[in-house]
Amino acid sequence: MAVDVKMPNVGESVQEGVIHKWRIKTGDFVNRDDILVELETDKATVEVVAESAGVIQIVKKQGETVAIGEVMARIDNTAIAAGAGKAATAPAATATAAATATAATLPPPPTPQSSPASGQPLSPAVRRITEESNVNPSNVAGTGKDGRITKGDVIAHLEGGANPAPVTASQIKPQVASGSRSERREPMTLLRRKIAERLVHAQETAAILTTFNEIDMSAVMKIRSDYKDKFKEKYGVGLGFMSFFIKASVEALKQYPQVNGWIDGTDIVYHDYYDIGVAVSGNRGLVVPVIRDAERMSPAELEMAVGAYGKRAKEGKLTVDEMT
Repeated sequence: MAVDVKMPNVGESVQEGVIHKWRIKTGDFVNRDDILVELETDKATVEVVAESAGVIQIVKKQGETVAIGEVMARIDNTAIAAGAGKAATAPAATATAAATATAATLPPPPTPQSSPASGQPLSPAVRRITEESNVNPSNVAGTGKDGRITKGDVIAHLEGGANPAPVTASQIKPQVASGSRSERREPMTLLRRKIAERLVHAQETAAILTTFNEIDMSAVMKIRSDYKDKFKEKYGVGLGFMSFFIKASVEALKQYPQVNGWIDGTDIVYHDYYDIGVAVSGNRGLVVPVIRDAERMSPAELEMAVGAYGKRAKEGKLTVDEMT
């Protein structure tokens, strides 16, 4: 029996995605919940995992555009299903032998790529930048936890700021004669194209202006100054300004519920919950994950949520649902 691996529904306005990278190849054995492919949409990069164990057959190639619900690959779990059926009807010893024989005929599952220097697995973001930049991870000094290599370590290595690899004579290339100007074209990602499209649309259709609203923040600054040490000691997270801003936004939406609604045909749909988007800097630019039910969260929970989203954005692990 074959299990289809389909392009998932990753957001209300997302209709298609681009296969950024297959993490496996046709004929590989995969376990349930193994990461199969990285998809790139106009909102985020999404990882798709295996719903069943078996042998993979890739249908759509890397770089192809796939629509929601379209089959990208198939997992053949016939051998596993047959082994399970025999185990249910045969004696225990026969079932054990059948399972051993079945396992022996299947190729071993792939192991995650790791850093030769530290033995720690590489994150998707780090693996992507090392492959695109043709950098050997063993030449990069890791500054993360347990010696893990971070994206910043790779960037510093490329810039020559942290333990650059020694340059050998074979790596030195002759200078290009003056007057020769090479060009290199790289296709924009779907996310970058969508950002550019929306910026141009905004310039053409919106009245561009800047407003300044001055607010007396002295009381908030005093509270933060008086309690930031105790807050950090009790909750393990710093007391920033974002929790104050989010709470203020929630109170404003309660006072003006029309702002927290939308028009659907001839009706106005009001919402009695308060989801607040917070802009954070990610490895692909500015993204806006959503803190849901912010009215139910304490300042400490809000600070933890903002910090967690910021970390996930830098690691490229935000999902589309988190930004919808």
